Amino acid sequence: MNTVQQHREELVRFSRQLHQAGFVAATDGNLSVRLDNDRVLSTPTAMSKGSLCADDIVTVDMEGQLISGRHNVTSEIAMHLMIYKLRPDVHGIVHAHPVTATGFAAAGLALNQPLVSEVVMGLGSIPLAKYGTPGTPELCKSLEPLVRNHDAILMANHGAVAYAETLEGAYMNMEMIEHVAKIALVTHLLGRQQPLGDEEVRKLLLARARYKSLRNTEPLTFVPIPTNGH
Repeated sequence: MNTVQQHREELVRFSRQLHQAGFVAATDGNLSVRLDNDRVLSTPTAMSKGSLCADDIVTVDMEGQLISGRHNVTSEIAMHLMIYKLRPDVHGIVHAHPVTATGFAAAGLALNQPLVSEVVMGLGSIPLAKYGTPGTPELCKSLEPLVRNHDAILMANHGAVAYAETLEGAYMNMEMIEHVAKIALVTHLLGRQQPLGDEEVRKLLLARARYKSLRNTEPLTFVPIPTNGH
């Protein structure tokens, strides 16, 4: 089991990877790790994810109150705590603004087209939550109905959040969000899509449930991307 210091270093490492991948800019984004039922490690507010060090990481309780740290916690900690409370299996969360996926979110488009089998196996579908002002209960309210049955969510006009049993898993889910967004964008530019059929999706989701013990095996809803009127 990782020590608190190892979790701090892990938060710094994946914060830097987010920055290097171009998934965040300036002081965007936030990451957290659940230590136990009472404590969460989180990135601080108003700091670049590319220049954090382990001592910058803060510890809060499950109400978002600062336990230790020399900085203030991220203003979006309530979103993290809400996910932890709804998903006991989750111990790592990443919120970022990957450009392609955020473009879909700003266009009001979910990433729930079953275009690639690996993505269906990995994430199922990626729904779009209604817009909520960042750092307010409004954002939590928009996400709450989607958290239990998804491991990644787009937030309208905002970005994306991904979560998993580990912080590494949450980061990889964020990578997958941007990956499928790029694939979906290419199909848009080509002017056509060839989504998997219902039976193919059903088999993939059943396999996903077997191997990852996830909840949702509902068929995905194909939402076509507009193609300039064609």
